Amino acid sequence: MKKNIIVSFLLMIGSFTYSFAQNDVSAKVESLLKKMSLEEKVGQMTQVTLDVIGEGEDRYSSFEPFNLDKEQVIKAVSQYKVGSFLNTANNRALTPKKWYEVIKEIQDINKDETKLGIPIIYGVDQIHGATYTAGATMFPQQIAQGASRNPELVEKGAAITAYETRASGISWNFSPVLDLGMDPRFSRMWESFGEDPYLISSLGVAMIDGYEGKDNTIGDPEHLASTLKHFLGYHAVTSGKDRTPSYIPEDVLREYHLPPFKAAIEAGAHTIMVNSGIINGVPVHANYELLTELLKNELGFEGLVVTDWADIENLHRRDRIAKNDREAIKMAINAGVDMSMVPYEYERFFDNLVALVKDGEVKEERIDDAVRRILKVKYELNLFETPVTHYKDYPKFGSKEFEQAAYDMAAESITLLKNEDNILPINKSSKVLVTGPNANSMRTLNGAWTYSWQGEKTEEFAGAYNTILEAVQNKIGEEKVTYVPGVNYVKDGKYYEDEKDQFDEAIAAAQGVDYIFLCVGENSYTEKPGDLNDLYISDNQTELAKKLAATGKPVIMILNEGRPRIISKFEKDVEGIIQVYLPGNFGGDALADILFGDVNPSGKLPYNYPRYPNALIPYIHKHSEEQTASEGVYNYEADYSPQFSFGDGLSYTTFKVSDLKLEQSSIKKNEELKLEVTVTNTGERAGKEVVEIYTSDLYATEITPDVKRLRRFKKVDLQPGESKTLHFTIPSKDLAYFNTEGKPVIEAGEFEIMVKDLKQKFEIE
Repeated sequence: MKKNIIVSFLLMIGSFTYSFAQNDVSAKVESLLKKMSLEEKVGQMTQVTLDVIGEGEDRYSSFEPFNLDKEQVIKAVSQYKVGSFLNTANNRALTPKKWYEVIKEIQDINKDETKLGIPIIYGVDQIHGATYTAGATMFPQQIAQGASRNPELVEKGAAITAYETRASGISWNFSPVLDLGMDPRFSRMWESFGEDPYLISSLGVAMIDGYEGKDNTIGDPEHLASTLKHFLGYHAVTSGKDRTPSYIPEDVLREYHLPPFKAAIEAGAHTIMVNSGIINGVPVHANYELLTELLKNELGFEGLVVTDWADIENLHRRDRIAKNDREAIKMAINAGVDMSMVPYEYERFFDNLVALVKDGEVKEERIDDAVRRILKVKYELNLFETPVTHYKDYPKFGSKEFEQAAYDMAAESITLLKNEDNILPINKSSKVLVTGPNANSMRTLNGAWTYSWQGEKTEEFAGAYNTILEAVQNKIGEEKVTYVPGVNYVKDGKYYEDEKDQFDEAIAAAQGVDYIFLCVGENSYTEKPGDLNDLYISDNQTELAKKLAATGKPVIMILNEGRPRIISKFEKDVEGIIQVYLPGNFGGDALADILFGDVNPSGKLPYNYPRYPNALIPYIHKHSEEQTASEGVYNYEADYSPQFSFGDGLSYTTFKVSDLKLEQSSIKKNEELKLEVTVTNTGERAGKEVVEIYTSDLYATEITPDVKRLRRFKKVDLQPGESKTLHFTIPSKDLAYFNTEGKPVIEAGEFEIMVKDLKQKFEIE
């Protein structure tokens, strides 16, 4: 009892301290806001990319090595009052020391040349580690982290990324991606956690906790401000191509796309980036209903809203909804944008917005709201006291401890999809052929946003780490490994361009080995350059796979790809399939440990892997999409046959779930469903298993229900013969659906709980 009283008292004190701190920040913001001119306010809303203020021939590039152009910095911060900068220079990672020197010089000039000395906030995309920092720890990309089903590892990786980003003097990170990775055609699918709203919500909150701290103490020098992106519905493009239109009904928007953002806002995330695309004919950057009514008013988001790259200009130049730049700026700011990622022609944004306010077309109250949000983040980041953190204060940067965390995430994310006759793991005395375009590439292991935007500079920075080939050689000895590429990506070509490289020699080399490790997939890409026209894996890789399989030697196919490229033309011909996704700098090492049995795989697919290009049905789908044959003249059978399904993932041991028990057979609309299930390791080696709880609404009256939905999951580590009973709680509100008016409906009726092959029914009264 005494302990409970003490805990309650400490919680009360903590709550009071937090409330006092918030009030103190608000008072400081209001005091500063009153001192600011209109021009100073608009400057705070302006964000400029680093190349603009670097020495170079023009504002679009800089000389190497990079140095600031002091006159350009003074112009930006003194004449135009610019309050934020972003990005690296020349699309290249910088060392922590160089980052510190650059940002400190910007902050010093800003302090000396401005009346109020409001510190600069600097932002960068550090999405799977400190992307733009040389020597930083690169983790698996988000799609692989989704496969790990391990929120604790996600949080740990984000905390390390925050630490190493702060070691670079940067306090604002444009991450995490909370978009629904529902379309395998999309070039940024791999930047998401997968295709399920609950999975994304769980891991998204874990990532925010890692970045910001569980109490969102972003002023802590080891934390930073996170950015939820891309609000809202960015991945749901009709064409499958980046930044193209989406058509999303209100019920779909709220049922599937909104929950991860809602959960992240409730977790205290400080900033949000806007979807670059168009929903129902309206560019999101000009959508008042989404940015103000939904995000700020309904969801109560109090942080700052930043555009994506050049997206106010795009309202005029690309989307043609604004007749000129002035009109575009007016639309975006009035819609609810707080800061414009300009990124180059900042004078145009600044001059037009000042004029719009003076002419009464944008109210100064709207400007004050935006600046209030920006200043709040700056104060909470403690930038007024510490404008730039020093790399010497971060001794763990790039440490073995951090590298181990990246390895652990890779090891838990890699997913075993096929293991015919238990061909895996391979005996270490075996001779192997390692072949394919992804066999000897650090670029493909990492993907884009690695040392550069498209990842094309990865080999320059990642030479100290092991490719798949090098990791296999280290594991069993170079004398047992034959390497012939067979196919390689075209140097300096498009991401999809590959060519034969010692093709016939690769086929011939199969005769001298026991196993073939066929490493296929994709080269790195993101955004528009990653748009795709053919979801099948390339013709050259397909031919290589077929001819290697025809040799009669067992083939283990290693998929190293950002999105699921179709393999149905030869899948039946290979004995083993391992999906490594984009596992980062330690992905090769983790894969080798799995191939030879030192690590037991435990990853689970975070999406449906399609079998054919015209069968892209996600795991969340309607009953009509998998109909059985009907009687009579017309057969309306629907073929639902993904190559592999969401949640698939094999182990080197076996597990059994049993004793599914519901605490009650019916619940009221304001109650919780409580259940338990037992999982047992029935095999002969230790392993980790993910227990996933699905529900099905058997009948609904307003919207046809989904076949099933993921509601909870938990990953457990079990020794041979060990059992654990897991407990889950599902509030009835989590079982609601949204009707066509966008209203949640908790409907009375019968539901079903599913845990692997176990099923039980219950009712909502």
